[in-house]
Formats: sequence, structure tokens, C-alpha cells
Amino acid sequence: MSFFTKTEEPFIIAGPCSAETHEQVFETAQALKTLSVKLFRAGVWKPRTKPGSFEGNGIDALEWLLDMRQEFQLPFTVEVAEPKHVEAALKYGVDVLWLGARTTVNPFQVQQIADALKGSKVPVMVKNPVNPDVDLWEGAIERIERAGVGEVAAIHRGFSTYQTSSIYRNQPNWSIPIELKRRRQDLFIICDPSHISGNRTLVKDIAQKAMALCFDGLMIETHPQPEKAWTDAAQQITPQTLKEILCELVIRKHVVENGIHGAQIENLRQQMDSIDAEIIYLLGRRMDFSDQMGLLKKEQNMTVYSPERWREIVETRSEQAMKQQLSPEFILSLYEKIHHESIQRQLKQLEQGEKN
Repeated sequence: MSFFTKTEEPFIIAGPCSAETHEQVFETAQALKTLSVKLFRAGVWKPRTKPGSFEGNGIDALEWLLDMRQEFQLPFTVEVAEPKHVEAALKYGVDVLWLGARTTVNPFQVQQIADALKGSKVPVMVKNPVNPDVDLWEGAIERIERAGVGEVAAIHRGFSTYQTSSIYRNQPNWSIPIELKRRRQDLFIICDPSHISGNRTLVKDIAQKAMALCFDGLMIETHPQPEKAWTDAAQQITPQTLKEILCELVIRKHVVENGIHGAQIENLRQQMDSIDAEIIYLLGRRMDFSDQMGLLKKEQNMTVYSPERWREIVETRSEQAMKQQLSPEFILSLYEKIHHESIQRQLKQLEQGEKN
């Protein structure tokens, strides 16, 4: 059975954060069976932040999931974090495995799991690492692929942050999965709104944004009584809420259609391409001036970095951004990169002088 085949409809994965009891697993599956859920998810081994927390029911939970699949004909997936998990999951005939964010961040651990998977045909999903590192994420996927796993997918679950003011549990940082999609156009990428939000009231909006960004599917934590869940109670939703979300989900096309709208989109893209070329040309001109400034600073024995000048840039560019109805935060982040590149080029001018 092929799981990760791109279609017009999103691939839906749902189920509780943790397989708590046989009854809970069956009650959830019975409700999800009537929806367009393709894969039942449940945590069997739970990596917890502090010792003493509920860490999953292990083999008992695998037996419940086997019973569930036989009863409802619903394939299931579990998270694995070490080779012995892989061995047990394969023994119990799991349909799909996934690697969590805390595992993906460690290449040594990923390689051990990849070695344990050699010779297996079970599909594997790889969540992004806890930190926003697309190379680390892509590397984990490649390790699993090199083990001979035929079907590999990625799961975007957001990135850890120390920002207490954020409305998200994990920052979406959409640019990271977008970059992964650029690098790996055929890769099946699923969004996990539950872990991004950490709050059931935000799941719908994040799921919709994922569809607008051309994700291939959604993994949503679903529990018959979310408020009584043993783990991650705040981010789980009921099967009824999941049904409502899926019914209201707007699925957008990602190809340019023929006809007047397609022509209009293509025309706008061509104009944007022309402006991009102009922006790059102007950035090149700006860096030429940075080089000239670096030479003058070297002759005058001046420091490369000027706090006063950077303060002026921040203030004036922010004001200019607001006049153009642009976000000052966006413009500031852009100019931080421009300023950094300018500093690096001027430093090279000084280094050349020192070497000579």
C-alpha cells in the first residue's frame, strides 16, 4: 500500500497524543472511521521533558492499536525514538513510523534508527528538528532514505522558542518547510497544527494556512475528551471538531490555470520577476559603495561598525516602511542582512590591507 501519493485532497492523520487505554483508542477510531482519515496516530512511547510524567504504554498500546486496525480497518502510525522502538513496532506490524523533533535534532540517533530500518519497507515520516535548521531536517530524511526506506515524508510541527509572548507553542517559521519543499519538490510534506499551536482554538487557522501553502496533508491530535487527555490536553480536539474543520477547509490549487485568471497571474509574476532583477541590481550597487567605504575607512583607520549609523538606518528605514504600508519588522530583518553583508565586505577590505 502506497501512503504518500500526492492528490488534490489532503492526506489526513488523526488520533490522540497518547494511546491511554484500549477503550480510548477504540472510541477515537470509531469516530474517525466516518471521516476522511487515512492514518490513525497515537503515541506509544512518549518523550517527556521531566521524569515522572506519563511516558506511554509501550507494548500494551501496540496491542490495542493492532486490535483497532483489525476492528476498523484503519492503518496506524507511532513515534519511534531508538532502535528498540523500531524493532517492537515492526514486530507488531505498524503501518507507518514517525521520528519526533527531539530525535531529528540528533544525527547519531537518526542514523541508529535508519540502521534498524534497513531491509524494512515500512514508510517513515520525519518531523522537523526542534531548532529551525533545514539542513538538519533534510539530512535526517536522507539518512532514512539511504537505509532503503521507499516512502519518506516530512512533518512540519514548528520550532521551539523562548518567546513567552508568542501565541504559538512552537513557532511555525513557514520559510523553513517552504525551503525544504523548494529543495525536494517531490517530497510529501504534512503540517502538524496541533504542535504548532499548543492550543486547540488555533488548530483550524493553522490547518487552513498549511493548505494555502500547498502542504500535502495534516496531522491533527484528536481525543474523545481532550480536556481529560493524559498528555497535551490543551492542543487536542474532539472528532466532531475535526469533522467541522475538514468540512470547512478550503483546498486551493497550486498551478496556474488556463484562461484569463491564469494570464493575469502570469503577467503579475513577470512584473515581480522584473522588479526582483532590479532589486538585485540595486543591492549590487549598494555593495559597491560599501567596498568604497571600506577602502576609505582603512585609509582613515576607522572602525567598520558605526553604532550611530546603524541606529540611523533602523529609524529612517522603519519610517519609510510605514509610509509604504510595509511592516517595520520585515524591513528591519531585511536590513539586518544587508548591513551584515556590508560589514563583511568592509572587513575584507581591512584584512587585505593587513595582509599586504
